Amino acid sequence: MDHDHMHDMPPPSSSMMNNGSMNGGGGGHKMMLMHMTFFWGKNTEVLFSGWPGTSSGMYALCIIFVFFLAVLTEWLSHSSLLRGTSGDTANAASGLVQTAVYTLRTGLSYLVMLSVMSFNAGVFIAALAGHAIGFMLFGSRTFRSPSGDRETKDLLPASGCAC
Repeated sequence: MDHDHMHDMPPPSSSMMNNGSMNGGGGGHKMMLMHMTFFWGKNTEVLFSGWPGTSSGMYALCIIFVFFLAVLTEWLSHSSLLRGTSGDTANAASGLVQTAVYTLRTGLSYLVMLSVMSFNAGVFIAALAGHAIGFMLFGSRTFRSPSGDRETKDLLPASGCAC
């Protein structure tokens, strides 16, 4: 393609965008409008093509799913399986379990991140709420027993992001 003459081509018109194809007919390549700013609405795609679609019920399920992904990420971040306990000896089995939990937590963190990258404000709020509730339940002092079962090095929150 001659890129020198691309500036001579008109931008796609709204009629081309509305029918989903660049050639004005129904048989061409579909063009998907992707949001690059936050927006409100149930018509979005999160993680999978066509999901949740245009259904309000599926959008609510999507919000709940992202919320629980974030809570699960926080639980794994503060899990004794990830930190290891002081009584464990360094052996291959405990190291493999710790690595598996870390890998699962990292994967879940990336799924939450990709969900937020849909730029849907409801999904963003659900992810924030999930991380907040998860941290409150598993990482903060709110529900911790006063017996001092954690050392002072655990006062800082574990990073929920693998970045």
